[in-house]
Amino acid sequence: QVTLVESGGGSAQAGGSLRLSCLVSGSSFSSNCVTWFRQVSGKEREGVAAIYVGAGRTFYDDSVEGRFTISQDPSKNTVSLQMDSLKPEDTAVYYCAAARWYTVAQQNGGYFKPELFPNWGQGTQVTVSS
Repeated sequence: QVTLVESGGGSAQAGGSLRLSCLVSGSSFSSNCVTWFRQVSGKEREGVAAIYVGAGRTFYDDSVEGRFTISQDPSKNTVSLQMDSLKPEDTAVYYCAAARWYTVAQQNGGYFKPELFPNWGQGTQVTVSS
């Protein structure tokens, strides 16, 4: 049983920064792909940043490239998302999700396909005001 617990989030003004963290427990940390998804009410969940934990390889959606940074701390089984230069359109509920990296890697762009991720955190709200 894999458990993910998110922390961080909250409110910021446009141009500001926030940091999200995801504690992953119950599995071999290095065997995972961990992705940060976000969802706005009424819209589909979208992937914004992902990391193959063992290899440290990262992936970003175009909408956050250069502004968000995903990182890992194996000593704490934690994956973090540093969000800088925030925009009002970044407002959403953010979820971290985990899947075995070799399952995700079998599909092109699998790291951003929510249907491939069986394990999810509870979500944390991020609100960016203009």
